[in-house]
Amino acid sequence: MIDVNQLRKGTNFVRDGELYKVLDYKHNKTGRGGATIRVTVRNLRTGSTSEMTFPSGNMVEDVRVEGRNVQFLYADDEFLTFMDLETFEQPQLRRDVFGDDFYYLKENMELKLNSFNGEIIDYELPATAEYEVVEAEMAVAGDRAQNPSKKVRIETGLEITVPMFVSVGDVIKVNLEEGTYITRVNK
Repeated sequence: MIDVNQLRKGTNFVRDGELYKVLDYKHNKTGRGGATIRVTVRNLRTGSTSEMTFPSGNMVEDVRVEGRNVQFLYADDEFLTFMDLETFEQPQLRRDVFGDDFYYLKENMELKLNSFNGEIIDYELPATAEYEVVEAEMAVAGDRAQNPSKKVRIETGLEITVPMFVSVGDVIKVNLEEGTYITRVNK
């Protein structure tokens, strides 16, 4: 059991028999009353998100998940196939488990799959990854005021906002947590 004050982004816990992961955490202290803890959580079995509010001092059952490093192999219409880097097993996950994060996956990318009692329930992407730009808007000469930006499409099909100097064929580094451009990479 852990105190709700210890809930932070990424913490897993069980409440009413359901397994949750904290996506966002807010501590609210009013003038006279006690503090309240408001968390946005994702149900790891159904994928639905919701908000929960706890009075300060409440306890929830903390969960320890096992993580294993895997490599993304390929995707079909319904499943994503990975390879465990230690046992070479090939676990599969439903494509909808990743939601929009699917567009960050590319062949041979290493990530972590987390399991609870043998059931794969969650994943952890690397902090950053490099992608090739396959489609970009044209930069216009003189369009330099106030740090202009444009949209580009990377090799996985995702659109990212980048500075005007990025062009087709460039390799860029992307922050996967925020989905933002970091830098252009020299290859």
